[in-house]
Amino acid sequence: MTSPSETAVRAHGLPLVARLLLVDPARIDAALARIRDAGTLPHVPNAWQLTLGIARMWHRVVFRSGTIGTCHEDAVRPTVRARILQFRPLRFPFLLRERAVAPLDFSGLLSGRERVIRHLLGAHHDANQFAYDLEMLALEPGALEELRGRVASVLDEDTPRTRFLRDLVVYQRYHEHLASAVERALAGDFGLSERDREDPDISFAAYLGWCARQPATPRATWVELVAGRYSVAEGLC
Repeated sequence: MTSPSETAVRAHGLPLVARLLLVDPARIDAALARIRDAGTLPHVPNAWQLTLGIARMWHRVVFRSGTIGTCHEDAVRPTVRARILQFRPLRFPFLLRERAVAPLDFSGLLSGRERVIRHLLGAHHDANQFAYDLEMLALEPGALEELRGRVASVLDEDTPRTRFLRDLVVYQRYHEHLASAVERALAGDFGLSERDREDPDISFAAYLGWCARQPATPRATWVELVAGRYSVAEGLC
């Protein structure tokens, strides 16, 4: 049975700002309902709470952009193309053409299996940032196995496309790290430390949990905001 907080802000009852951030509120509602019905994740937010989570991600893009598309461990690939693409504004149109990013789908819930796989193959993820997308794919039977095969193709084949994908992620050993992460995920291990499991930037389950802890309605959010107990960056203070 759906709780009052889950039904309080269905797609037809969302304010304009939420509709803009969610892009397609009805599809978001449907995606959240599927996750809720599957019963594999302990905390599933409603559409308004997810709106707050997307606002948090916009805050990350604006104020913490250094955590996206960069690498702190591996060097840039030695090819000319990779050296050019290390500059993220130059990389962006190629990511769009490859359908490796969906600029307005900040939660990933509007992206289907193919889009998420393309995202992992073509958009750089640093350290344990694979986990968010791998957790999403784990909810769909066979998706991780498909990803494993496609990563293996990038590593084993030397074609214009595989060379392009290796340069598009810019940094050395990216697809090797991804292959290892997929193997762990297939065994139920997403490579997360205790801290990572609580980090909404890294874990999809943690992101949904963060959203689910936020005020359940726009009115409740406004009350907390006026009282100085709410921040988009951190949630409830």
